[in-house]
Amino acid sequence: MPWTNEPTLMDNRTTLLDLISPTALRALAGTKSFQLGKEYFNEGAVSNLTVSAGAVRAQVAGTESYRVVLRIDTGELSHHCSCPHAGAGYFCKHCVAVGFAWVASMEELPAQAESRAKKKRRDPWCEIQSYLCRQEAEVLIALVLNAARRDDSLYRSLLLKAERDMGGADLSKIYHKAIDDATRTGGLVAWNEVGPLLTTLDDVVDSLAELLQPATSGMLVELLEYAIERIETMLAEVDDSGGGFGEIVTRLGELHLEACRVSMPDPEVLAGRLLRLEMTLPFGIWNFDPFDYQEILGEKGLQRYRELALAKWRTIEPRTGRGDYDAARTAITRIMERLAEESGDVHQLVEIKSRDLSSAFHYLEIAELLGTAGEVKQALEWAERGLAAFPERTDNRLRDFLVSIYLQCGREDEALQLTWIQFEEHQSLENYKKLSRAAKETERWHAQRERALSVVDAAIAARAAEGYWGRRPAAPDFSLRVAIALWESDLDAAWRYANLGVCDRGLLVALAGKLEMKRLDDAIELYRRIVPVLLEQTNNAAYEEVIGLVKKMAGALSTHQRGDELAPYLEYLRVEFKRKRNFIKLLDRLAGA
Repeated sequence: MPWTNEPTLMDNRTTLLDLISPTALRALAGTKSFQLGKEYFNEGAVSNLTVSAGAVRAQVAGTESYRVVLRIDTGELSHHCSCPHAGAGYFCKHCVAVGFAWVASMEELPAQAESRAKKKRRDPWCEIQSYLCRQEAEVLIALVLNAARRDDSLYRSLLLKAERDMGGADLSKIYHKAIDDATRTGGLVAWNEVGPLLTTLDDVVDSLAELLQPATSGMLVELLEYAIERIETMLAEVDDSGGGFGEIVTRLGELHLEACRVSMPDPEVLAGRLLRLEMTLPFGIWNFDPFDYQEILGEKGLQRYRELALAKWRTIEPRTGRGDYDAARTAITRIMERLAEESGDVHQLVEIKSRDLSSAFHYLEIAELLGTAGEVKQALEWAERGLAAFPERTDNRLRDFLVSIYLQCGREDEALQLTWIQFEEHQSLENYKKLSRAAKETERWHAQRERALSVVDAAIAARAAEGYWGRRPAAPDFSLRVAIALWESDLDAAWRYANLGVCDRGLLVALAGKLEMKRLDDAIELYRRIVPVLLEQTNNAAYEEVIGLVKKMAGALSTHQRGDELAPYLEYLRVEFKRKRNFIKLLDRLAGA
């Protein structure tokens, strides 16, 4: 398999080997995808394995050719594959196959490599290479031309190489045209139609990478910026659910940084270009952070960057009310915050954030920043200002922050009052927990608990009286009461409220699980109560959930040496719900197991 040993390989080898191992691949993919991926690797489905800047790239032959990238991201292994399974967020079999190929290339699997070699007995690629070495140049040219006529990717690659070989002033124009052609969509492109576009762009990026030479690196910097801008503009018409275009932009960004290191452009000019790109790109996939380019910009370039950013920032008016999204404002704010963070000046960062006080959350950000810096008094002032500015649209996170500060400062009554406001606005287990924490800090939980439970009971009665869907009254919903009782480990109360009216199914299952050891009959009763409700839903997900409950019953009965009680219940289900064929199939499978 092809192998590119770039200068960055040795710097990343240890880290990559730490992250990519058979054990790690199994943990990421799960048993099934791990086994399939291992088979793909053993069958030689991985090709074009390359490494650059801490990333492993390859193609895997499956139902179609899939592009895979395994990358070091903040000390962890991130992955991308062009298959739908990976697009849904899973570590797919193709990623596993590339992982094995990488480990094998590092000679970590010599036994497996030997096994594969023995299994093949012959190497077709060696035979082809031997044949080609014996041919005349005219025969080889004819073979390549015939292949290029059938392979668009090879055709584009050869055309760029040929045009580049001509040299001269037209080289930049040739690449601009190649980028334009590769980023032309002709309309909206669905996620399952992006394959050809991605393949074409990959070819262009590969060709651009060949310009990373001292003589052409300056031109390459400009071409890369142009390519990134074209792709980001194109993404307005493309569904990039699989992340393939994002990966290509990342490759271009990494190449841009390397090209700048080689060409060393004028630092002040580069500063202006970096700021423009950070300000104007609609998606900002690649972050043109000036501190990533610090060795190229130097102090002179960084100072110019700060001056240009400050000039833009001075045009931004303070905002106190809600307004439409402003991309330019968001971009320059992010840039100014980055500069302030790098300087370590908390008050400068506060000044920047205070230019937009259009929500309670923005006040919270400032308060948290000051709190982290140990300036509690100022943090409290900002948090209280936010509360006063947004009395009707207060962010509960701001209230929580204030509660913690009030408790630190001994202002217990105010802490409890703020927590009560949240609980009265919305009775929930989370707000009940907040109330408990605040009241226990003030050693007033007993009285506050009785008050809170009275509020919950009143709300339950009111909702039942109001009814729903035109039906009055409705059965009272005691879900919150059960949730509170479970949190407080009061199984008697949880059981009592579960039997008084309606209760969330998940809570009933949780209660049954806690009752299994000491009150098995009650647990089984709860499980059996849930089953017919689920089976009223005619869908396979509900049937699977029922099977899960039956397994819980089986396990609980078996623990108490009462396993023989399960068979009559299974027979009851089989008779009572015989018309639900898919469910009966699952039930039969369970019984057989």
